[in-house]
Amino acid sequence: MRKKDLALKAVEALKKDYPEAKCSLEASNPFELLVATRLSAQCTDARVNIVTPALFEKYKTIEDYANAKVEDVEEIVRPCGFFRTKANDIVEMAKKIISDFNGRVPDNIEDLTSLPGVGRKTANLICGDVYHKPAVVADTHLIRISNRIGLVNSKNPKTVEMELKKILPPEESNDFCHRMVLHGRAVCVARKAKCDICSMKEFCKKKI
Repeated sequence: MRKKDLALKAVEALKKDYPEAKCSLEASNPFELLVATRLSAQCTDARVNIVTPALFEKYKTIEDYANAKVEDVEEIVRPCGFFRTKANDIVEMAKKIISDFNGRVPDNIEDLTSLPGVGRKTANLICGDVYHKPAVVADTHLIRISNRIGLVNSKNPKTVEMELKKILPPEESNDFCHRMVLHGRAVCVARKAKCDICSMKEFCKKKI
């Protein structure tokens, strides 16, 4: 089976399983989503969603973050781990967005990855969820499951991103990534996949 055909089968299977494809991080504007995504590195989305309400309540605008004391941000984001680096990145990326991008969160990978602490995974999430551009968020679930079903043969996030961009319908790619995360948490889990209840078992490379 061609990889494009396999990708279409996966897209349709996951659409039925998870009709509502959305990011599990809670945010009310583009910069809040950027902050939440930065905090989610090596931390669960659930924990981030517990921490961010206090952060978003204290700092309402990008200017608020840019003028914040890093140590004050540290105290709030401490439960997310690596809090010193994350707090510093949040303040510095607010300053850079104001100085270089007129206070608007960038809408492309190159500009987003120029921000402190922002890698391709975060940049793709912003491009897809905020600006509704075709994007592939290569998180651990997407990488693991894409390898298992035979869409890719690499554990390198950028390689996986580029390979999936070649075979996924552009209009489906962003939602597909969100659905893969949901599937990775509920069914195709890392330690012991629940293959018997998986909607992709008929064409999964691991099962064939």
